[in-house]
Amino acid sequence: MADQHDIEALADSLSASADALHAHLMRALRQPAPGGAPAMSQGAAQALFENEVLLRQRANGLYLDSARLAAAGLDGAQQQLLELTRRAQDAIARIDRLKDMIDLTAELLSLGAAIATGKPDRLAAPLEKLKHHLDTLPAPG
Repeated sequence: MADQHDIEALADSLSASADALHAHLMRALRQPAPGGAPAMSQGAAQALFENEVLLRQRANGLYLDSARLAAAGLDGAQQQLLELTRRAQDAIARIDRLKDMIDLTAELLSLGAAIATGKPDRLAAPLEKLKHHLDTLPAPG
């Protein structure tokens, strides 16, 4: 990435995705499904809360490693990374299907891990997987 500020912006975006996931989870837990059953199982909620924590840890790792990552040669993917994480944040806020929520957050975690390695060659697979998943989600509304 071009500079430390760009990496911090990516970390901010991952943190915002974790915030969106948390808000979505809290809404789902407060609103029962039709018939009074829980909107999601305890196991599913726990898995998503764990993904939220991992997203925050990845973001924190990027904040801490921003100086090292700035020199790692990620500048070619900078705008694509920022755009995809923004799209993921928006998608998390509106996703209705639990499977999509789990898959999307797992893909964000994979992307964060690939970025944290500081090796641009490891970005391609998680980047494409996240992009494909976002492209196949239903349009908002």
